[in-house]
Amino acid sequence: MSGFPSDVQPVASVLAEIPLFRVLGESGIENTARAGIARRYRAGQIIIHQGDPGESLYVVLDGLVKVVFTTEHGDEIVLNMLGRGDTFGELALLDNSPRSASIVTVRPAWVFALPRARLLELMREHPGLADEFLRLLGHMVRRLTDQAADLAFLDLGGRLAKLLLQLADKHGHDDGVVDLPGLTQSDLAALIGASRPAVNRALQSLVARNLIAVKGRAITLLDVAALRKRGGL
Repeated sequence: MSGFPSDVQPVASVLAEIPLFRVLGESGIENTARAGIARRYRAGQIIIHQGDPGESLYVVLDGLVKVVFTTEHGDEIVLNMLGRGDTFGELALLDNSPRSASIVTVRPAWVFALPRARLLELMREHPGLADEFLRLLGHMVRRLTDQAADLAFLDLGGRLAKLLLQLADKHGHDDGVVDLPGLTQSDLAALIGASRPAVNRALQSLVARNLIAVKGRAITLLDVAALRKRGGL
């Protein structure tokens, strides 16, 4: 991992894509980029540990990371996948509480950290930023609500089809290939509340119906319309 003062323009260009920071305007975004630090991480590195102090808001400038929760018994589950423009660490900023999960890189990643104190200053200077932060939290709650609804109303195959479509939309290639070298079937299982053997069987079922093709850890979506129907979309 390497740390260095933010290369302002590349960092600012990504921040400008995010509604949370867009309200600051061009000069405000550049000042925000100067106030934080950007670091590059190799695949498989831990960016923050569960239980760490909540001292910064993070933005994924490039790459792919996963949100991992570890139980008291050492079991791990993947809660979410985050890519370019996604933020993490919001909850700990609200009450300065410890991190509720770890963040681990799936692919090499470039991540920007903005200190909590500076974020609070920006909110006081730009009330619109506080509004966008509330919208960000609202989006997080809606996502969790959707996940709970999926567990209640979709079977395993439907949840898997919906997950693959979401991963393809955010992290896939134009040819429909979802290639996540750091994501295992156990990770997929954790994301949809299932066991690894069950997910393996569900993947094979989708392959048998010619909805997807699997080669190693690369999954190609062959029939998006049918997958959308299967996922209740």
